[in-house]
Amino acid sequence: MFGINDPQIWLAYLLSVLSALGCIIYGLMHWNDKDPLEES
Repeated sequence: MFGINDPQIWLAYLLSVLSALGCIIYGLMHWNDKDPLEES
């Protein structure tokens, strides 16, 4: 697919996309959390 035959390259692309999605999901879940240092 796309002329890339090496499975390690596909794994790198897959992990990059999954980590980006994980960061987006984490950011959306903790968007309006209060800073624990401000509450003191």
